[in-house]
Amino acid sequence: MIMKSLVRHIPNTLTCFSLVFGFYATILGASSNYFGAMIAILIAAFFDFTDGLAARLLKAYSDMGKELDSLSDAVSFGVAPGIMLFTFLDELLHSLSWHESIFLKLLLLASFAIPVFSCLRLAMFNIDARQKTSFLGLPVPAHAILWSSLITVLGSETFSSCSFFPQITELLTSIPNEIMLIGMSVCAVFTSLLLVSKIPMFSLKMKSFSLKANILPYLLICSTILFVVLFGVAGITAAILFYILLSVLSNTTNKETSKNS
Repeated sequence: MIMKSLVRHIPNTLTCFSLVFGFYATILGASSNYFGAMIAILIAAFFDFTDGLAARLLKAYSDMGKELDSLSDAVSFGVAPGIMLFTFLDELLHSLSWHESIFLKLLLLASFAIPVFSCLRLAMFNIDARQKTSFLGLPVPAHAILWSSLITVLGSETFSSCSFFPQITELLTSIPNEIMLIGMSVCAVFTSLLLVSKIPMFSLKMKSFSLKANILPYLLICSTILFVVLFGVAGITAAILFYILLSVLSNTTNKETSKNS
């Protein structure tokens, strides 16, 4: 009886670990420790994946676990990357001679889109029965990993020390801060809208190890390893962008197949 009670709490315990690392990522992001914040978000994503896996394997589902998971995700994958982006944009703003411009200050509000749309995405997911084996819209962990890795690339020395392609580093560092500030703000709003879009995205939750049934997850995993080896931290950003591209192409192919059949 005691053992069953302990087993029942394993998924929620893993969710709490995800929340702890998400909160830690928020603290690190606010202090401009982007690399540390990214690592904390990646660890939070690992625990977020394992809590669902544990719940399925142990058959320890609960309404509380579902709600706790969403609350944890809101912090780890909404607030944490949002704080990272706000800090990064604020640093860019204050590096400019005309940082008192009201227009430029308003660009900081773009970072608010990440936590707001992440929460909207989580709420929509909880009431949408269609998203059991796949997703509609970009999943919040993937979005958080995209932004935390991108900010780490642009805001620290990590990229130049991990990449085999220093010319890319030179290209990124040559972008004027004004352009970087505006571009990052626009991209933050655009990717946040992807969270609540109706674009089908495949899931990494595999029911078997069959290559034929899981070609997209296996392709993404192999590509991610290759990207990270070649580009370092920037490879993580590239992997998430590749995930979005694969999902869009897969959806387009499926539609064409349906029309022709």
